Amino acid sequence: MPESALTKRGRPGYDQRAILEVAVAAFNEFGYDATSMGVLATRLGLSKSAIYHHFTSKEELLEQALDEALGGLEGVLLEQSAQVGPAIDRLAAVLRGAVEVLTSRLPYVTLLLRVRGNTDIERAALARRRAFDRSVSTFVVEARDEGSLRGDIDPRIVTRLLFGMVNSIVEWYRPEGPEDAGQLASDVLAVALDGLRVAPNRGNLDGLDKHDRRSTVEGEA
Repeated sequence: MPESALTKRGRPGYDQRAILEVAVAAFNEFGYDATSMGVLATRLGLSKSAIYHHFTSKEELLEQALDEALGGLEGVLLEQSAQVGPAIDRLAAVLRGAVEVLTSRLPYVTLLLRVRGNTDIERAALARRRAFDRSVSTFVVEARDEGSLRGDIDPRIVTRLLFGMVNSIVEWYRPEGPEDAGQLASDVLAVALDGLRVAPNRGNLDGLDKHDRRSTVEGEA
């Protein structure tokens, strides 16, 4: 949803953006199912009818919150750095972008990661998230095929491990901490890709089994 739609003014005191932010915080604290419109009204100091002036239902709040997270992640795939160049560079660009979206939209991504598919809105969000993961998995396969990533690890496992690392950030990252989002993204790339990237002059070794590889190394000693 366009930013302008979320900043439309309504009743005095809170606009749509402010109400959405309070709702997301409550969803993350209590769980979506346990957060009623009455809870939100109490937190906002508004009547429920004042909230309905901006949003037709709790479901609409959830839908817009999840779209905030997913729209950011999907936007990363549309960046030129994710579409042009070697696959390893495109993969790195997407991972960096995902970290930056996570840190800049932390409450929204946190909510997305807690979705379990109990409603149509949640199932639609999960489908979009899986589509994003598949796109990243494609980059992993292409980077492996071009010889930039190790070929002895299943790309599906690589993708899950990469996003396990990125998604875990929501559990401990604090925006007021000593490391900014850019440095955090660089650290994630260093840990995630340096262990997967094919080292210079080791390409011939990757095709050998363990016995042959050991013999080769011993012969060079």
